[in-house]
Amino acid sequence: MTYETRTRAKIGVLVPFTNTNLEPDMILMRCPDTTVHFQRMGGYQVDKIPGSDQMAGLGASDISHDLKMISGVRPDVVLYGCTSATLTHGHSFDVQLAYDIKAGSGALSFTAAGALVHAIKVLGLSKVSFSSPYLEEINTKAVAFLSQNQITTVKCTNIGRELGNYGQGELTPDEVFDLACEADHPEAEAIVLSCTDMRSVEVVDRIEAVLDKPVLTSNQAMMFALMHALGLPRHGNVPGTLFDYL
Repeated sequence: MTYETRTRAKIGVLVPFTNTNLEPDMILMRCPDTTVHFQRMGGYQVDKIPGSDQMAGLGASDISHDLKMISGVRPDVVLYGCTSATLTHGHSFDVQLAYDIKAGSGALSFTAAGALVHAIKVLGLSKVSFSSPYLEEINTKAVAFLSQNQITTVKCTNIGRELGNYGQGELTPDEVFDLACEADHPEAEAIVLSCTDMRSVEVVDRIEAVLDKPVLTSNQAMMFALMHALGLPRHGNVPGTLFDYL
């Protein structure tokens, strides 16, 4: 029997405690000989609709304990696995949070929102469509966040109803596919699907085949960012045009 070495990289992920899809997505996309380790974090109320104030509260919450716990595996990289928690604060906050995580863990760090921006820029694009399961108030701040990074949003859509913390993760891949197609626009150079708890990774290739343009998701973009930074090779379980740029 042949065994993996498990020595190529250790990936730490900070994940909101109600999120059910970030972990399976990261394991699905994991590069052979790497390991993925998770620390669940709080900072928000499970029974409230995740609006702008609640997500901003999560982004500003104390994660020193979470960093101490994830640092126990001596990770090479630590990912901050909530997109809206920093979208709601803006670009400068997002950059500072990534810096603070690096300082607190001794590892490279990427946020979900920062990874999306990184992916768009690696592709050399400046106009996107943005879609999410968020409330409209968060989408508005997401458009502003992208604008702060010289990225224009030509169309912005959401699921069209209020979803709770579990509802976002319960959207089916078919619903995510429809959401992406609804977001398409002739001027959009790519489709951005934001939310680490939305099942976007599974339908990236399907959407790209139909719309003939890159599709970028929160979880996929984080995996690309860490693979790009650590020099990890492309493998068969990573979806989308994005990984052609490794």
